[in-house]
Amino acid sequence: MLKVKLSSKRQATFPKALCESLGLAPGDEIVLEPSIADGEESWTLRPAKTRQRPWLHRLNRYATGKDHSIESIRASIAKGRGRRES
Repeated sequence: MLKVKLSSKRQATFPKALCESLGLAPGDEIVLEPSIADGEESWTLRPAKTRQRPWLHRLNRYATGKDHSIESIRASIAKGRGRRES
C-alpha cells in the first residue's frame, strides 16, 4: 500500500512507483473521481489527459526487417552522400 502525506498547504508528493504506473511527469494534472466500493467512499486517480504522440511508431513500416547496426547505418549514410556528390 502506498501512502501520501499532505503538507500544511495541502500539497502532496506522490511515490515514484505510482507516478510511473500512471505515466505522470512533473506538471501533469490528475483527475480524482469519487466512487462507492463495497459501501465505502473511495477515489480513483487517473491522468487528466493521455499524452498523445502521433509520430510514435509512424516509421515502423520503413524500419521493419532492416539491419540497425552502426555499420549498416554508416554504410547507408555513405551511400546517400555518394548520391549527393554526383
